[in-house]
Amino acid sequence: MTRLGFIYPGGGAEQDYYAFAEAHEDIRVFLVGSRIPAGDDHALAALRETARIEHIVEAGRRLVSLQPEVVVWACTSGSFIVGRSGAEAQVSALAAVTGRQTTSTSLAFIRALAACRARRVGVLATYPEPAARAFAGFLGEFGIAVMRLDWLDASNGFNAATIPADRLLKASRAIGTGPAEAVLIPDTALATLDLLPRLEKAAGKPELTANQVTLWAALGLAGRLPVTTWLGVLSALPFPASCP
Repeated sequence: MTRLGFIYPGGGAEQDYYAFAEAHEDIRVFLVGSRIPAGDDHALAALRETARIEHIVEAGRRLVSLQPEVVVWACTSGSFIVGRSGAEAQVSALAAVTGRQTTSTSLAFIRALAACRARRVGVLATYPEPAARAFAGFLGEFGIAVMRLDWLDASNGFNAATIPADRLLKASRAIGTGPAEAVLIPDTALATLDLLPRLEKAAGKPELTANQVTLWAALGLAGRLPVTTWLGVLSALPFPASCP
């Protein structure tokens, strides 16, 4: 039995994790919440509060009592907002507290792009413009070029969770035009696993979403790849040993 642990801020798309586990009888997932500000948690100041290491490691201490094999900070915005060095400091602190292999959703995006051999991307962010541009800046620290950037202006995770599938598909189709080698949809509050085939078809190229890369990274750290087609293009790809 493979036991995967996730620190999940707020809520909105927990069903992605539980549905994935139910489809794989030898995988268990455990989610614990971390502290986030009330209100518009996609504002930059609120994201920096979400990203505070003391909040993340406090949740890690609770999660480790469930004996997961790996621990993942399952938050894109709460990891990219502090840049590459801050994101790496988060997972290092989490590893020290839990004694497990760790990563975060933002760093999982980087490894997924390495696995796909994609260096030019389109980004469809659920966030308002400032947070969307912060994610593009984070990608740039790893040499990833953002060829096209769009945002859907969800002020918080719960609003992001209600974005209609048709709107995502239309926006993904638009982002997929041009020279980008992959399309990224950050935000773990947005449930996308059941939409992956349609998203990839709409974009006409690999589509990487937050919960998809988060689960893939957890499985990779646990030595459980490849898996079924639940993870789209990542299902058959190995997990790189380190970020580029």
